[in-house]
Amino acid sequence: MEMHQVRYFLAVCETLNLTRAAERCHVAQPSLTRAIKKLEEELGGPLLRRERTRTHLTELGELMRPHLQQLHDAARAAQAEAEGYRELDTAPLKLGVMSTIGPAQLVGFFHRLRREVPSLDVTIREEPGARIVDELMAGALDIAIVGMPDYPERLDARPLYHERYVIAFPHGHPFENLPAVPLKELDGEDYLSREHCEFPDHLAALGLPEPYTVKIKYKSVREEWIQALVLAGMGSAIMPEHLPSLPGIATRVLVEPEVGRTISLVTVAGRCYTPTVETFIRMAKSFDWRAVR
Repeated sequence: MEMHQVRYFLAVCETLNLTRAAERCHVAQPSLTRAIKKLEEELGGPLLRRERTRTHLTELGELMRPHLQQLHDAARAAQAEAEGYRELDTAPLKLGVMSTIGPAQLVGFFHRLRREVPSLDVTIREEPGARIVDELMAGALDIAIVGMPDYPERLDARPLYHERYVIAFPHGHPFENLPAVPLKELDGEDYLSREHCEFPDHLAALGLPEPYTVKIKYKSVREEWIQALVLAGMGSAIMPEHLPSLPGIATRVLVEPEVGRTISLVTVAGRCYTPTVETFIRMAKSFDWRAVR
């Protein structure tokens, strides 16, 4: 069995027409027909049934199709990976990371990436989640690490790890006496609001309204200002549990309900990946993200 025979057969499966399959494979129809005939001989029976201008799969063809598709995909993946390693020296990667994702959670992965692919050239752009998604879809980014409740249909999201939301407050706050803080306990609290905070979106994804009304004392796009004012006793703030916090800030997990987010590796569906992106995805899929949960 040769790979071009498999490729020709899969083209016929998709087009159900020998002429169009030959055009797709850039070969003459007799060559395609001979290759599939030889494949049928090797597999011990007819794979196709021809009816005028239409071609249909036989029961054997239907049975063999997923196996041959898997073989074809594995061969392409191996080829792409080999080409990727040859071309990494000249293929930079533009990576978007949502600004509320703690970099400490990515240290282990980037350490492995650096060790195994020392020539990899990564440029990291840190922005709010919605902006990262827009730039990814526009082609300004190759790939992104984002934690949003949903994504546009054009995007593929591969889950990496999950984290909960917590309430951050200064030591001595009444929340410090609780093992976890029910959301309703935030009602009437002085609150420090982070611009572009995605927590309300995750809460809404559960189909629940906000069970509290807070008194917003300060708004900022800068995380360090929010945390500095928490330390100053000006209010509390909701943040992801793995976001680095300043010394002196205490946190408790929010419950009733518990709200969390899944951090995912996000790409544009159907877009041709560069060898660098292929390598990044492969390593992210094989990395043990349980260590950061």
